[in-house]
Amino acid sequence: MLTDTPAARPLPARPAPSPPRPAVGDPGARAARTVPPALVVDDFSLSYGTQPALKRVSLEVPPHSVTAIIGPSGCGKSTLLRAFNRMNDLIPGVRTTGEIRVADLDVRTADVVDLRRRVGMVFQRPNPFPKSIFENVVFGLRMLGLKDRAELEARAEASLRHAALWDEVRDRLERSALQLSGGQQQRLCIARCLAVEPEVILMDEPASALDPTATARIEELVLDLKASYTIVVVTHNMQQAARISDRTAFLLNGELIEYDETGRLFTSPSQKLTEDYITGRFG
Repeated sequence: MLTDTPAARPLPARPAPSPPRPAVGDPGARAARTVPPALVVDDFSLSYGTQPALKRVSLEVPPHSVTAIIGPSGCGKSTLLRAFNRMNDLIPGVRTTGEIRVADLDVRTADVVDLRRRVGMVFQRPNPFPKSIFENVVFGLRMLGLKDRAELEARAEASLRHAALWDEVRDRLERSALQLSGGQQQRLCIARCLAVEPEVILMDEPASALDPTATARIEELVLDLKASYTIVVVTHNMQQAARISDRTAFLLNGELIEYDETGRLFTSPSQKLTEDYITGRFG
């Protein structure tokens, strides 16, 4: 049985946060570069058969930061997010050109199992498995071959603590995860993601199905996690993007219109299309 003791080992410490850097194409980007980016998208295009979904997108995501992707429905936000761990490969007829890298890893040629361990994903609606809370958290670890019970317990506790859920479930780890509230289920899915120690966490509208209180908990959690992880969030909520992100990318019709520090993009965007979108003139 898990216990609240110092024996539960925390996830490995990660480097201290680095300051955000300009994106590809920003003035002075190369001069300002001090550490390698966590994610690089270079002239990347994706199509579903003959239908283009992303058109020559280029950007860089700094490590230990939150990047929001905004834009109207159907603009390519989720497609770009899923390109980081090749979830689009599951769709027949997908074709890509250009390059995406996770640190030094070429996403297009990477082993997909290793890639999805390094780049975890949290979906729009909580998707706990019909298993116990404990088995949900350690599911990925078991898939990777970890069998030692003590190690599984330690990693489960550490992950639930990182997901701000431990205190709420510590006494019912063997109960079904389906008994948790929606907000708790989403934090459980985040804990499941954290258990395999990813470098990057992708979140596709993680709070859109939650009430305001649960949404606030998820946003607080995102801000806490960026000290240890690089996070990319797709959101339709302009206020949420402004609250939690360091940088924001605005997509429209599959094209990257603008990518900048969030405060600057929302207060003095360089593109008229960006201004029209964030002020509600379309979308």
